[in-house]
Amino acid sequence: MTKLSPSSRPRILVANDDGIFSPGIKALGLALAEVGDVVVVAPDVEQSAVGHGITIRRPLRFKHTASAGFGEIPAYRVDGTPADCVVLGVHLLGRPDLVVSGINVGPNLGDDLTHSGTVAAAIEGLALGLPSIAFSARANADGEYGFAAGAAYAARLAHEVLSRGLPPRVLLNVNFPAGTPRGVRVTRVGEHRWEDSIVTRQDPEGREYHWVAGQSTAPDADDPATDYGAVAAGYVSVTPVRLDLTARDLLDEVGGYVPEV
Repeated sequence: MTKLSPSSRPRILVANDDGIFSPGIKALGLALAEVGDVVVVAPDVEQSAVGHGITIRRPLRFKHTASAGFGEIPAYRVDGTPADCVVLGVHLLGRPDLVVSGINVGPNLGDDLTHSGTVAAAIEGLALGLPSIAFSARANADGEYGFAAGAAYAARLAHEVLSRGLPPRVLLNVNFPAGTPRGVRVTRVGEHRWEDSIVTRQDPEGREYHWVAGQSTAPDADDPATDYGAVAAGYVSVTPVRLDLTARDLLDEVGGYVPEV
């Protein structure tokens, strides 16, 4: 097992939720190698939409994977979640200076942040006290992705974050539009969400099974100040996300009606 070697270059841990063989993480890892000493730790299979799950009831496998195509960059696969990958990467390979997740196949906008495995890897880096960035990309009209431009931008942004740092409990969630970006906008999390529906069918033996389906909706899609609106308009969206779940403006109100024990 290769620990991150002492170096004057910053150390960068790269993870994702699409799996170690995804073209998005390969483009990202190779681009970030121009910025620092990179190590890749990613799931062995796709782990999309698993959120911030941590595996605690079974052992995890951590295996060097030269066939992933990262060249001289050490790459390891884990039979667990994106958050597991960050935990094992930090504790087994040495503490990095930056955690980067992505580039995800598909955007992570609005309410997607609550279930995204891509964002969860960055959240786990944040929980470990490390500056963290999540990157995701939108497909073009033909359902195809191009990661080169996004990876190059990711390297530039990573360099800035390594130089400047991020405030405590804040990560950056970055989404790339399809095609060549028109520019960059710093945005807020929008109202994009999925209206769930359940499709019920029968298997060949007559037993019911269920698919969770849904329709994407974004009431503020035309607002360029939101993450969804910016990406829809062809811009790179950079959203500072603070992990403080307390509704501070409601503390006094709730305190006025909760019953005593």
